Amino acid sequence: MTTILSIQSSVAYGHVGNSAATFPLMRIGVEVWPVITVHFSNHTGYGAWRGPLLAASDIADVVQGIDERGVLDRVDAVLSGYQGAEAVGAEVLRAVELVKRRNPRAIYCCDPVIGDVGRGVYVRPGIPEFMRDQVVPAAQIVTPNHFELDFLTGRTTTTVGEVLGAADALRSAGPDVVLVTSTVLEGTNPDEILMLVDTAEGAWQVATPRLERNFTGSGDLTAALFLAHCLEHGDAGSAIGRTADAVYSLLKATTDAGSNELLLVAAQDQLVDPAFHFAVTRLR
Repeated sequence: MTTILSIQSSVAYGHVGNSAATFPLMRIGVEVWPVITVHFSNHTGYGAWRGPLLAASDIADVVQGIDERGVLDRVDAVLSGYQGAEAVGAEVLRAVELVKRRNPRAIYCCDPVIGDVGRGVYVRPGIPEFMRDQVVPAAQIVTPNHFELDFLTGRTTTTVGEVLGAADALRSAGPDVVLVTSTVLEGTNPDEILMLVDTAEGAWQVATPRLERNFTGSGDLTAALFLAHCLEHGDAGSAIGRTADAVYSLLKATTDAGSNELLLVAAQDQLVDPAFHFAVTRLR
């Protein structure tokens, strides 16, 4: 059975970070060991929240406790998302190193949360550079959005070709697989969202309809499902297709229900038997 050590935030109400990744991964048959970095009442998009930000030493203690059970060699991958402070990010990297010592075949998937188109950078000063210089080079899979891809590569990309060029440049920094989770590009259908993946073996894209609104946590869900499908199938082209089908189908169900939060429980069947399927196009 595939096992993922997921080091992310947690919220009591709603679904972001581990609260968006743990149940979907379990629903598709993946064992998840969640390590939380914060435990908030709700995600910060509401403008107000309560709860603790865990210290890096707390995260280290939890990972050490897991290691003391003698089970880290079962971990196939480490998954991380939003990193609120450099000390937390450094602890994530130490956890990755430890897992890889216990299981040299294990990989690291990083969702390099920095900002978004239209919002700009929304993490603390220093975090974007830390992600670029320290975290991304240590990862085998990275899942930036369009804004984050441009920041990480120091480029401005407006076409599919430019995005693939930037993804190639990012892979040269360390990662084997770059999934660009959403793009805003010239010459593409404005009613669609493009997801692209770039590897040494090839590049693929999937277009899905643009929904009325964006949902906090959808990027966390996308990264988790893509990692799981990569681990299961070993094929980025297949993984991007399966991920796009499930994520869009769940987001469409959430939109149709008028929910402000992802309907991970009510629409859970969309994760394993999506209502919508989209063609995967090989780009090279």
